[in-house]
Amino acid sequence: MKKDYNVMSKKGKWGDQGDGTYVNPVLPGDYCDPDVIRVAEDYYCISSTLHCSPGMAVLHSKDLVNWSVISHVVHDLTLIGPEYRHNRMNRYGRGVWAGAIRYHLNKYWVYFFTPDEGLFMSTATNPAGPWEPLHHMWETDGWDDCCPFWDDDGQGYLVATNFADNYNIHLFKLSDDAQSLLHDSGVVIHQYNGSEASKLYKIDGYYFLFHSEVRQENGQDVRVVMMLRSKELYGPYEEKELIHTHGVEVDREPNQGGLVQTQTGEWYFISHQGAGGYFEGRTLHLLPVWWMDGWPMIGEDVDGDGIGEMVWGGIKPINGHPQTALAINDDFESQVLKPHWEWNHQPKADKWSLTERTGYLRLYACVPLEKNNFFKICNTISQRTFRVNHNVVTAKYDISGMVDDQEAGLCHFGQSYCTIGIYQRQGARILKFNHSGEIEWGPAIPSSFIWLRSVWNLQGENCYEYSLDGENFIRFGGVYQMGWGYYRGDRVGVYNFNNEREQGYVDVENFYYEHD
Repeated sequence: MKKDYNVMSKKGKWGDQGDGTYVNPVLPGDYCDPDVIRVAEDYYCISSTLHCSPGMAVLHSKDLVNWSVISHVVHDLTLIGPEYRHNRMNRYGRGVWAGAIRYHLNKYWVYFFTPDEGLFMSTATNPAGPWEPLHHMWETDGWDDCCPFWDDDGQGYLVATNFADNYNIHLFKLSDDAQSLLHDSGVVIHQYNGSEASKLYKIDGYYFLFHSEVRQENGQDVRVVMMLRSKELYGPYEEKELIHTHGVEVDREPNQGGLVQTQTGEWYFISHQGAGGYFEGRTLHLLPVWWMDGWPMIGEDVDGDGIGEMVWGGIKPINGHPQTALAINDDFESQVLKPHWEWNHQPKADKWSLTERTGYLRLYACVPLEKNNFFKICNTISQRTFRVNHNVVTAKYDISGMVDDQEAGLCHFGQSYCTIGIYQRQGARILKFNHSGEIEWGPAIPSSFIWLRSVWNLQGENCYEYSLDGENFIRFGGVYQMGWGYYRGDRVGVYNFNNEREQGYVDVENFYYEHD
């Protein structure tokens, strides 16, 4: 019986099915703006992180289906600019946008734009890090979605979109060390409404400029994946649509991504589904690529027009590798944070520690930049949530270091937020539920330890629970509909602040994420 991968995906199936097949998404969380390369038998993917720190996630796979986060390119967002600092937090939805990764001269190269500060790059000899300190190539604004390319003669180029100027796609030469643009060399090689997501390839003697643009299909604006092809780098180019997109409800618009060839010669497209609005964000997908008359086609040619359609699963490209562990339980035994953690903007460095108390994440309370504004609380640490049938996050807190006016707990946030936490006033600690400013008070907490739990389903309906012994959990607060915001999927994590003074701390002993 043939599998209906679309139905399987809608029922919460994802990734490696353990029988030689896979279901899209291969990662059911917010791994947006991907680009991918293969080096020998290893695949590496980058994913944008916007206002989260560290920035630009780097993932590794052996089979294009099972992925794990291994590092970040940007250790300190303040190297980009001061608005990312803990005392400003002004870059929601901005920051590290889509970039590209390439392997050249025995190094890994990553380039990206931020929409406000300009063009940045870094290199590493090992994609797991360390990455070289961020290099600011060009201070500008209004640009995005760049990609480096080295031609057969060794000359380097960079393609990028000036979205502030009618979405013109420019091609620049790179300096010999690839750390500067030769601005006088810049030319516009393409323009269309919404043109972005550019990647530049040379395959079988042709130059291919991959990009997406906004077109009308069936009376609605959709983002369409296009390819330009030429024998000459500067054109003239022919143009072809690579995959039909039918809107949010049908295929969720696969667009931003990259092409990659396996070691046995097959081609694939790693992409996110660009239509936002789902709580998990823009998820990572794998689609087959077929070549016809010298053009790639993404997905499956259903009606024989040479343009692909979304594919929701199929045969794995490569077998024999372990299945993805979506979430990693953390006992905080390491002296460095595991790479699935990211802070909301750049944290205040002296207000957290993994070494002051071995086996705990210690978070000192900071005063929010604005009272009663969750998005102005610094040093909130979080990770991606996933859209699968069963999700349970449980964190154990030692709250004996709390002081008056301090609050700490478990949070979800996207465009809105919802928290369950402990608030201390006049020496008493009280349970508190806060749904975007709508507060429900709970019982006094007499213990120095508390377990806080978040449980959500495939639809992103979340409920909180608490326990004083780690075994018996009591539901508290209403149902929170998780959602995305600022171009990010929902995040789940730990927050801590003091409205009046920088005093008090909490120790997080563990953070466990269970999923089906």
